Amino acid sequence: MDSTLFHTVMPELILAVGAMVLLMAGVFMPKGEASGRIISWLAIGVLVLATFAVLEGSGTQSLFDGAFISDAFSRFLKVIILVSAALTLVITFDDFGRERLMLFEYPVLFLIATLGMLLMVSANDLIALYLGLEMHSLALYVIAAFKRDDVRSSEAGLKYFVLGALSSGMLLYGASLIYGVTGVTGYAGIAAAAKAPEMAANIGLTVGLVFVLVGLAFKISAVPFHMWTPDVYQGAPTPVTAFFAGAPKVAAMALILRFTLAALPGIAPQWQQIVIFLAIASMALGAFAAIGQTNIKRLLAYSSIGHVGFALIGLAADNTEGTAGVLIYLTIYVVMTLCAFACVLTMRRKHGNVEDINDLAGLAKTDLTFAAIMAILMFSLAGIPPLAGFWAKWYVFLPAIKAGLYPLAVIGVVTSVVGAFYYLRIVKIMFFDESAEAFLPRESKTFAVMALSAVFVLLFFLPFIGGTLVDAANAAAAALAQPQTL
Repeated sequence: MDSTLFHTVMPELILAVGAMVLLMAGVFMPKGEASGRIISWLAIGVLVLATFAVLEGSGTQSLFDGAFISDAFSRFLKVIILVSAALTLVITFDDFGRERLMLFEYPVLFLIATLGMLLMVSANDLIALYLGLEMHSLALYVIAAFKRDDVRSSEAGLKYFVLGALSSGMLLYGASLIYGVTGVTGYAGIAAAAKAPEMAANIGLTVGLVFVLVGLAFKISAVPFHMWTPDVYQGAPTPVTAFFAGAPKVAAMALILRFTLAALPGIAPQWQQIVIFLAIASMALGAFAAIGQTNIKRLLAYSSIGHVGFALIGLAADNTEGTAGVLIYLTIYVVMTLCAFACVLTMRRKHGNVEDINDLAGLAKTDLTFAAIMAILMFSLAGIPPLAGFWAKWYVFLPAIKAGLYPLAVIGVVTSVVGAFYYLRIVKIMFFDESAEAFLPRESKTFAVMALSAVFVLLFFLPFIGGTLVDAANAAAAALAQPQTL
């Protein structure tokens, strides 16, 4: 392998070697929370190093007969995943330190899951797709049940495992059908075979497409394959839930984008119908099902389902502008999600963490800073201008309108209005209801992530932030749109 090819997989090598070294170091270090904290900080260092390795990349390179590809699209998403993983580990310290869960196995599993996500983003072959998906999923099954003495955490891990195994089986079945019809597993070969006129009506290819998209829809918790999300989000430890809601969804969305746009551009009308259905169903359920929720983690679960629907609008547009819109949406979504779960982790009283929305009553009178950050976040999640959440929706609605998908855009706007109700209800509770008992003082690491996220959400469209991000997303989308050669 020459130096160019070696640099192509450098981020993945850093994570793989880092995970193995930290695993061995953890085994031989004295047991206890101190070793867990040391390994966690080292894991954050590995993630930062991998991020710099990604940023060093340029151009388009492929390995293993095209099964692994590094281009502007993969690098854009890898940076989001790595930064999200590092920040999630940072907010883990305070909560896991109190729960005595800061064990060295956790950051090691974190690195392995992140490695799987990077492989998913660069997967350009059905086999590579499955290997990356399973590597990240197996680590997440364990992380979900990491709080072994808690029944809810164990239940969350079991539900996630059972439904994750079901989705993997569906995805494999669909991939086998596509291979049986086209005779290849590489995306370039599938794209070339799918361009034949007779493939538009080929039942085997259509059924295979449906099963692969169903398997991937489980991973992004798109309706009607969302049933695991509220229970797993509520049951898993909050830092783990923050991780689930961010980086894995970005990786799974990257899989869907590359699979549809790079492997099956020749049968776009077939997969567009599926994507439009998933988008409408997810937006509708995310808007209406969250209205009656009183647990903020369950509310954020339904909120994430709705946001997945909005992101899929950009994919349904089937153009470069729509793909760039999805990338911008994912970036802003990850920031808002991290801030939301950092806020949940800050809601502590003497008896432990508080998750009930009504416990936020009168927060503005007892902690105005926290209430202000929460209000900014809720307005952004609702899509109220000029906050980042508004521009996220702007960049996916506009391509859909240009593509003639007017009903889809209208449904998106209507569900945004409906969803704004439960976001604004939280603001109303914080600022206008009678005061509840004050929360315990904020912890430094969690509050730092909250503050940074709130600043991004508030100032996103300034040229320094918005312009740079939009340019990078456009370049990434253009790289994905380039036709592949066998």
